Amino acid sequence: MLTNTNKGNDMTIYEIKRLTKKTAPYFFSKDTMRFFGQRLKDFKVYKQNDGRFKIIAPSGPNWSNALQTVRFFNPLNNKLESK
Repeated sequence: MLTNTNKGNDMTIYEIKRLTKKTAPYFFSKDTMRFFGQRLKDFKVYKQNDGRFKIIAPSGPNWSNALQTVRFFNPLNNKLESK
């Protein structure tokens, strides 16, 4: 299992991508990102009180401005959760 190498409280989207490679292999794939018009640098990461990290990115120009991707990264099991 991949482990968290970040010793601080902050986690980057790049580390989340690396840690979810086995549990969510298509979430950050080039094809998926292209389909939604997103780039990794579009994602913002926020630490939650429960220890998870909320990741948010707006959808690209071909989508409604009101749409965004929201997931919660759980560092205990390296999974992306919808709630």
